[in-house]
Amino acid sequence: MTTLTRASGELRLEGVALSEIARRFGTPCYVYSRAAIEAAYREFDASLAGVEHLVCYAMKANSNLAVLDVLRRLGAGFDIVSGGELARVLAVGGEASKVLFSGVGKSEAEIDTALSHGIRCFNVESDQELERLDAIAGRRGVKAPVSLRVNPDVDAGTHPYISTGMAGNKFGIPHARAIEVYRKAAKLPNLRVTGIDCHIGSQILETAPLEEALDRVLGLVDALAHEGIALEHLDLGGGIGIRYRDEAPPDIHAYGRRLVERVRGRNLELLLEPGRAIVGNAGVLLTKVEYLKLDKARHFAVVDASMSELIRPALYDAWHEIVEAGDTGGRPRETYDVVGPVCESSDVLGRDRALAVRPGDLLAILSAGAYAMAMSSNYNTRPRPCEVMIDGETAHEVRAREPISALFSAERTLPR
Repeated sequence: MTTLTRASGELRLEGVALSEIARRFGTPCYVYSRAAIEAAYREFDASLAGVEHLVCYAMKANSNLAVLDVLRRLGAGFDIVSGGELARVLAVGGEASKVLFSGVGKSEAEIDTALSHGIRCFNVESDQELERLDAIAGRRGVKAPVSLRVNPDVDAGTHPYISTGMAGNKFGIPHARAIEVYRKAAKLPNLRVTGIDCHIGSQILETAPLEEALDRVLGLVDALAHEGIALEHLDLGGGIGIRYRDEAPPDIHAYGRRLVERVRGRNLELLLEPGRAIVGNAGVLLTKVEYLKLDKARHFAVVDASMSELIRPALYDAWHEIVEAGDTGGRPRETYDVVGPVCESSDVLGRDRALAVRPGDLLAILSAGAYAMAMSSNYNTRPRPCEVMIDGETAHEVRAREPISALFSAERTLPR
């Protein structure tokens, strides 16, 4: 994360000290770097130069309106998985013609709304979804653009919870049935077959599985062409990993150039759906140390952030680097488990961390731009934190901290 630096002991994001963010906005607090988001998007976009292409941000990673607006201004498309995400794209002036609708369980209402706005394509995941799309499009008197999400049965080599390309995963249409389902789609009167889609998982650190999946998908493209089903685009999904600890993520430019060489001359637009790789290392979660518990078998630093704000460690046993945001003054480091206040033993943000901390000190949990706020909850009736976007020397609050009253404002007690 090149926009995160330390000067005179103080951690800074772009030109703003994180201690100043905590003073102004309180903790816990998510903080994002506009420059880091823009740089990550441009790296993907530039890597695909030379062929028609569109980088569609997978907004499930972080759907804050400011994040979406930054990417919209750069020309990004959007990969959505719900009607709510479509509403967010439209709220920032995003073009529906640049929206891909993925997901295994699209409702009739979501499909109807997406059709009414003229989205670019539905990534279809089952025969029954094809039939539902055909019926709804027929009632509207339009043709729904569809791409089949093919499950190539390729192991992405990632955590089982974020692997999506194996035969045992819920996602996609089995590779062995793809031709059959494409034939069906081509015959349905209210559908227009436009492409093929493949997404094998998330936090992928080696490109070999991605390229194996590409081989299998290109084989289907050629087989479909022989049957008279000519596709317009090839969507290779996302899933490129980032560095959380000591990982070595793929070289985006080199990967993109290999894709370009593979599809050049095929008259196919190339689509990618990166999410984590664009925002993951553009954000941090700021948290304050409330207490130190030193009288147990392990030492605990109890902070005001929790699994409600960052569930990945509890859900995936994921590692996030945790560092002091201020000057430690040369104090010796001790080993702590960094834990939150939620009443669950799984509320651990990091184990065995060497830190020089005292109550009241500020910590920064790194790589919190993706799947942090997006997966947050109000468990234990905890209001979700504010979100702040740094733009050079300026900090913008892009989502206010929830007031506690808002957490039960829609609830009602029983009448007497």
